[in-house]
Parts: sequence; C-alpha cells; structure tokens
Amino acid sequence: MFLIIKICDLGLRTEPSVRTKVRVGQIMNSPVITALPNETAKNLALKMIQYKVGSVVITENKEPIGIVTDGDMALKIISKDLKPSEVQAKDIMSSPLHTIDSEKDIREAARIMRKLGIKKLGVTRNNKLVGIITMSDIISVTPEIMDVISEKALIMAGEPRKKKGYLSGYCDSCNQWSDYLLEVDGKFLCEDCREGEKSSEE
Repeated sequence: MFLIIKICDLGLRTEPSVRTKVRVGQIMNSPVITALPNETAKNLALKMIQYKVGSVVITENKEPIGIVTDGDMALKIISKDLKPSEVQAKDIMSSPLHTIDSEKDIREAARIMRKLGIKKLGVTRNNKLVGIITMSDIISVTPEIMDVISEKALIMAGEPRKKKGYLSGYCDSCNQWSDYLLEVDGKFLCEDCREGEKSSEE
C-alpha cells in the first residue's frame, strides 16, 4: 500500500503551476537486466544477486515478453519444492510485461500498479524498454515529494519558509525539472530562468 497525498487533502490551496511532479523516468531503475526464455531459474537468481535487483525481464528477439520476480521464484519454485536448475524462465514468468512511458507522472504508475495488483512496471521511451519502476521506488520518494509540496504550500499561503535553500521541482517559467529552484516574485524559477529575468531587467 502506498501513500499519495494531494495538497487539497491537506487543506491547502495552491496554483496548478506549483504542484510538484515527478516523472517515472526520474526514479526508474536502469539498465534493465534481461534473460532468454530458456534460461534456468537458477541463472536468473544468480543475475538478481549479481546485479542486486528483484526482477529479470525475459526477452525474445530483443523484445520483452515477460518478467520473473523474486516473488515468482518463491511462489512458483520454492513453495513447490522444485529444482531451480530444472525450471526455465518461460515456465514461471509473468506475461505480458506491463509498461508505462518514462514521461508519465509517478502517480499514474501507482494507479496502474494498484489496478493490476502488481509491484513492478517496465518503463519505455520511444517504445523501447529503458528501465523498471517498482512500488518501493514510488514509496521511497514520497517523503521528499511531501517536503517540497509542504514548503511550497506554506509560501503560497504567505507563511515564512523555515530555511532558505533550493527546491526540486518544475520551473514555473520554462516547465523544466530543476533541483535548484528558488522563489522569485512568487514564482519558482530554475537557474537559467533566473538569469534570463536578470538579463531582461538590465
């Protein structure tokens, strides 16, 4: 279960332009670890250990056709007392591999996972698989998102910020992501846009 809270749920009001957005591509795990359908579960387990991942994408002709997770290993092999060296990836993989575009908001990824009852999604860019996003990835960034939302909401409500510093989010001028936003005349601007405003004033 994961926590996605809107500013309106906190009793705070702000303009859409200052809502913090995080794209799937910003927190996905990459590169994708892959295996062939006829590889054994033992080989998959060794790859998970080697690359410190919880899943392996199964590909055929370089196209993803399914995914095997550590959960699949436990439910489909260990619980049935099967030998990993005798079970092939195609026999235990979940198929198809559900995906989401890297430019989508992580809230959309969360909705898809909840609807399908899964914990991992493939991430695509230009119709090519480029990463994996998990429920744990979304949960891990939620506290950071809430910190940024809370600070922005306090500023919009006219309350003083607790400390001066940079914010991470989308620039209110160019709408590009920046880890170095600063408030200028009520807007949160990236370094380039701040410099642009200075130049226009001069």
